[in-house]
Formats: sequence, structure tokens, C-alpha cells
Amino acid sequence: MCATCGCSVSPGPPAHDHAHGHGHTVTLEQKVLARNDELAARNRSWLTQRGIRAVNMMSSPGSGKTTLLERTIRDLAGETDMAVVEGDQETSFDADRIDATGCSVVQVNTGAGCHLDAEMLAGALRALDPRPRSVVFIENVGNLVCPALFDLGETSRAVVMSVTEGADKPLKYPYMFRIADIVVLNKMDLLPYLDFPVDRFRHYLDRVRPGATVLEVSATKGDGMSGWYSWLLDAVDGER
Repeated sequence: MCATCGCSVSPGPPAHDHAHGHGHTVTLEQKVLARNDELAARNRSWLTQRGIRAVNMMSSPGSGKTTLLERTIRDLAGETDMAVVEGDQETSFDADRIDATGCSVVQVNTGAGCHLDAEMLAGALRALDPRPRSVVFIENVGNLVCPALFDLGETSRAVVMSVTEGADKPLKYPYMFRIADIVVLNKMDLLPYLDFPVDRFRHYLDRVRPGATVLEVSATKGDGMSGWYSWLLDAVDGER
């Protein structure tokens, strides 16, 4: 059970669901995920019909997702239309930062919830009304567990991690990295000041997500961002 929002979902049911009321828990989990998956399918259909690329950006708090988005929006202005869904438990701090770039943004506050879900995204898309053949970035709530369990109907999943975190994160939170289409290793400009063995991180990542695409960037300095832009624009072109 999630200690933050109380959700009791997992990638699969426990091995013994007949004892201590576990059967009731598993049934609830299945109903919650089934309902979410139904709504996610609707979102996916809506996005596909309009040729919109939706990128679900997930990470722990402080990885630099918002800074990455700010630079992306400014650098790709004129290349493609963009909009952002900002997910946080409280405040509109990150949405205010995105709004300052001139990009359309909708804030979704989850309260005690530790992740966005398909219903929340559906409401945000209605409010945003993104243009056909545009890119919608979904900045999920900072959390390396629950966001990975909830399909939003997104087109791609990007996991952002910074070198200020431990290199063992892929082993500690394997499901998050296992479902990633791309892993962006951020804050590389701080690497000289930290004990973060990049080779070890890549080795651990390969154990849970063999052949994963990893981009080493500094969103603050702009280093390595061309790879992120190429991946993003190639994906967008594929939707057109």
C-alpha cells in the first residue's frame, strides 16, 4: 500500500491472495487498474486521432524535470507546438515556471495522491485543448513508484534521473525503469563534485531494462540536449 495516497496497487497480485483478506485487496486493485486502463485507452485514442505525442515524464523529486522542460520549450520554439500538464500534490510553482516560457500549461494538484491517473489526464487535456500534431509533456508527481503503475494513455514514457541520486536507483525501483522508453540522466555538470559512477548506473539499468536508451544531459548548461531533442522530434515526426 502506498504510504502517501493509500493506493494499494501493484504490477501483479500477491502469490497468496486467499488469506488475511488479501482477496479483497487484490479485487480492489484489479478494479482500480481496470477502470484506469479503460480511461487510458480513451485518452490514447483521442491523442492518436489528433496526431498528438504525449510524453509521460517521471522521476523522483528534484531530478530537474521542470528545468529540462523549460529549456526544451525555449529551444524547440518554432519546431513543434507544445503544451504541458503539471502534476504536483500542492502549489502551482512548476506550472508558473512553464507559463513564463509562453507555453500552454494546466496544473493538476493531486492532494494526498502520489501520481497522476488517466482520469486526471483526461480533464487536463480538455482544459489544454492541445493542437493537432503537437507535443504534450506530462510532468508526473515526483515519485519513483506509483506513477509507473498507472497508464495515462501516453505515447512515450521518459524517466528523468539526476547524478545527485544514487547509482543504484534502477535496482531499488526496477519497475519504473523497466517501463521507460528513454532514461535521461540529468545534472551531468555536477558529476565532478559527486560520487556517482555512471558505468555502474548503466550496468544496473541494463539488468532491469536491457538495451535502454540513456541520454546524459545538463538541462541547466544545455550539454547533451541535442540527443533529447532528436529523440523527441523523431518521435513527433513518426506521429505525423
